[in-house]
Amino acid sequence: MTADRFLQASGEITASISRVIDGKPEAVRSAVTALLAEGHLLIEDVPGVGKTQLARALATSIAATVRRIQFTPDLLPSDVTGVSVFDPGTREFEFKPGAVFAHIVIADEINRSSPKTQSALLEAMEETQVTVDGRTHPLPRPFLVVATQNPLEMEGTYALPEAQRDRFMMRISIGYPDAAAEALMLRQRDTADPLDALRAVVDVETVAQLIAWARSVHVAPVIEQYAVALAQGTRHHPDLRLGASPRATIQLVRAAKVRAALDGREYVIPDDLMALLAPVFAHRLIPTRAAVARHGDDDVVPAVLERIVRSVPVPLTAAR
Repeated sequence: MTADRFLQASGEITASISRVIDGKPEAVRSAVTALLAEGHLLIEDVPGVGKTQLARALATSIAATVRRIQFTPDLLPSDVTGVSVFDPGTREFEFKPGAVFAHIVIADEINRSSPKTQSALLEAMEETQVTVDGRTHPLPRPFLVVATQNPLEMEGTYALPEAQRDRFMMRISIGYPDAAAEALMLRQRDTADPLDALRAVVDVETVAQLIAWARSVHVAPVIEQYAVALAQGTRHHPDLRLGASPRATIQLVRAAKVRAALDGREYVIPDDLMALLAPVFAHRLIPTRAAVARHGDDDVVPAVLERIVRSVPVPLTAAR
């Protein structure tokens, strides 16, 4: 793998997804970043804006195994992880893998299932394995969970536990398309679904090489210190009762490495961290009740992150 080959292969993945998701380059870039940083992606938005389409387009663009789980209130943890079934012929229990055994798992409307079922993904997302009846079963690599969820104010939704939100590297929102993109969508999709014409542009081995190349991107000590300072700023802010975890700091740097590589650089700069701060940190932060009462639930976290970015000194020495 070389820098030119990385740009070519990642560009092919991005272009493939963009054929399905019109006019949303940042959402597509975030999906590719999560894949190559070995993180997991949470897409939160209202129904019908293309959350599942983005996840399916990413999955189809890679020659990898894909499973889709429709999360519903009656979904059981064993439906996700698998179950041991007694075989009368051998008189032994045989493990039947669940839907999580795939390279890319699309967890559709994840917050419509109970917290017990949601927690079935915790071990898989953190350790790339599942344990059933005391036996551990490794999952294929690379492993990526792309989850979609509806806003909590909608009917039939359950809030994701803090531990599960922390396992998602990034949370993004797609948003409504502009008028031109929506009109183009009407013309193009009246007779055919662009997903049907989508084909894989890279294989699993290439994705593994892309991941390894992104991991080799240089992070200077001053950039590491800057990332830590941003995370600590959330832990001591008076408007937050839960700040960013050490896992969040690690994932911020990993995502920054991929962003640098996608821009053709072999080193991380402060702008990479600042651009990813909200997608990586925002869903992990919990504001105090007093801050919500003063500013509103939706405005507290973005305002806090903006103040933290302004207050933490930006490294002025070379990032290389």
